[in-house]
Amino acid sequence: MGDSTTDVTPAKRRPPTFQRALVSGAISGLAVDFMFFPLDTIKTRIQSSAGFWQSGGFKGVYRGVGSVGMGSAPGAAAFFVTYEALKHRLPQYQLFKQNESLNHMVSASGAEYISCLIRVPTEVVKSRTQTGAYGQGKSSIHSAISTMKFEGVRGFYRGFGITIARELPFTSIQFPLYESLKSLLSKHYLGGRRPTSYEAAICGSIAGGFAAGVTTPLDVVKTRVMLEARTSTQQPIKGVPPPNQPSPSILSFPPRLLGILKNEGPSALFRGWQPRCFAISLGGAVFLGIYDLAINFGVDEDGKPKEVKLT
Repeated sequence: MGDSTTDVTPAKRRPPTFQRALVSGAISGLAVDFMFFPLDTIKTRIQSSAGFWQSGGFKGVYRGVGSVGMGSAPGAAAFFVTYEALKHRLPQYQLFKQNESLNHMVSASGAEYISCLIRVPTEVVKSRTQTGAYGQGKSSIHSAISTMKFEGVRGFYRGFGITIARELPFTSIQFPLYESLKSLLSKHYLGGRRPTSYEAAICGSIAGGFAAGVTTPLDVVKTRVMLEARTSTQQPIKGVPPPNQPSPSILSFPPRLLGILKNEGPSALFRGWQPRCFAISLGGAVFLGIYDLAINFGVDEDGKPKEVKLT
């Protein structure tokens, strides 16, 4: 290719401030979760071992949205604050300085772990509310109270290890791909300028959809674990509630996946891939597009605040 733009290297920009990353992440997290919650509900019900219609079908697709509202903003904010910090500090080490993809992969993985500490409890409540684990039509508050009653605090972190087993591969694919697409777009087609928020949204959509499709089997296992609501069919002895069922560790992931494969066939591991890919592809566009818009609002190409000229 003789085009001169192929030799243009995008200029390094200064990292966003802590406050800007915090607010921008919170805004993008709230926007994507509320917009695509119905698709997530449908996906969760399809993956449920009880079956789609028994789990609620198309009724009450916004059931459980209250729990998401409490976790999406702080979870996304924590993710982007950690991601931006790691992304700009890891290159101090030669290994990450020479390999941008590895930098983005490790940064995103670390950020996802921190984010999951906040999001997993809301995911547990959301999944159980969506599928009526504690009764059809019950609210997020009822699911939260029931989880505490039957499982205690541990119940809110049920499947944490398996959630990490799903989220880390997903994020390790999505963010390096997203950053690479933006870099290639800037270098080969934009003459080195930063992609606009609209262009960043397209990159986010492609990266999110691809990562979602590849990691669907991991998502099926995660959903099944979170739906294992602890309820008792036995009367407690002398007022003592039944013992808590321990949350499965990350080591239980392979046998669970193989169990689904053996008992239900390969197709079961890809249940819900259509709404999952569709939702995350659109969600990636909204999530990363809005974040890019917010993080770059009022700053120039170098990441510096724009000067206001008085006339």
